[in-house]
Amino acid sequence: MVEELIPIVMFLSIALVLILFYYFKFLGRKELQRTVRIALERGQDLSPELLDKLGEPQKSPLSDLRRGLIALAIAAGLAAIGLALGQEEAIRPLLASAMLPLFIGLAYLVLWRLNASRQSD
Repeated sequence: MVEELIPIVMFLSIALVLILFYYFKFLGRKELQRTVRIALERGQDLSPELLDKLGEPQKSPLSDLRRGLIALAIAAGLAAIGLALGQEEAIRPLLASAMLPLFIGLAYLVLWRLNASRQSD
């Protein structure tokens, strides 16, 4: 009976995280629209450029670097878990699963480097 609950709880927790993510995103947009509405009621002039900037998230020039380093840390953690367990059956699967965040992290670092060199030109 308990073994059957493990996948159910896993999928329910993933669904809960997604629901909370979109709910808080909705609350943020609702608050933004409330702020714009109050500004318009007070007679302030809002340009279309300002409205476009308000709606989109601000991207930091270091966001690719941050994401890349986090993905590399996840890959290193998975590899370390596999090596720390010391069992032959555990090392290979964990090292293989560490490859996905490793290459994603490397891709983010390449994007960060390309954007940094493009901005310096």
